[in-house]
Amino acid sequence: MVTNATYIVDDGIAIARLLQRLGRWDDALSLLPERDAGAVAVRAEILVDRFFWRLDRPEPALNAITALEPDDPVPAGFLRAQVAYTRLVFDLDPEPDAAAQARAGFTAAATDDRLTGWATFWLGVLADMVDKDPGAAGGHYERALSTARETRDALLESYAIRHQGVHLVQADREAGVGLLRRSYHLRAALGARPQTAAAAATLADELPAGAEAAELRKTAALTARELQLTWLLRAL
Repeated sequence: MVTNATYIVDDGIAIARLLQRLGRWDDALSLLPERDAGAVAVRAEILVDRFFWRLDRPEPALNAITALEPDDPVPAGFLRAQVAYTRLVFDLDPEPDAAAQARAGFTAAATDDRLTGWATFWLGVLADMVDKDPGAAGGHYERALSTARETRDALLESYAIRHQGVHLVQADREAGVGLLRRSYHLRAALGARPQTAAAAATLADELPAGAEAAELRKTAALTARELQLTWLLRAL
């Protein structure tokens, strides 16, 4: 019976992660066992992800991070850095030291083999969006992309090349659009619906007016409304 119970817990976490990728955060959370230690980190990740896309209250994510901190402080710091960054960039009552907090959390996580690629990517976003330093950002994106390919993390690859594409399109439109298109296709193939919607909107903005751009914007808007993707709805 213990073995069967373990399978049920593991299956619940696996399905929760699939639902998270679909943007069904509330359904994902409902499947996580309350008292299982392995679910603590997953719960925090899902709540931080939901906060980023929906810009809802940060307290549920912060409380889940606090529960994770005693057992795994580096991933907890990484997630706390994401919350700090989100509150800062979207002006959601950020802490006075939000940028420093985000930088410290991402920098520490970059030394952890489990988080190196993603933390390096987030350092790039911080350099891009907060420091306004595209040169530093580009270096972080390139290192994140290298890690993504080494570890076969297609979602991380899609993030890195999307941001590279946004930079490159100003100097080489065809090459930049090619990266944006690949990012969109990678996300769609992975079933990552919020990310696919965001990539569709970005790609549409760089295409000439016409049927493809219109269809991409329509797809992005439909998904954004369905999943309540707050910042994407505003952008559209």
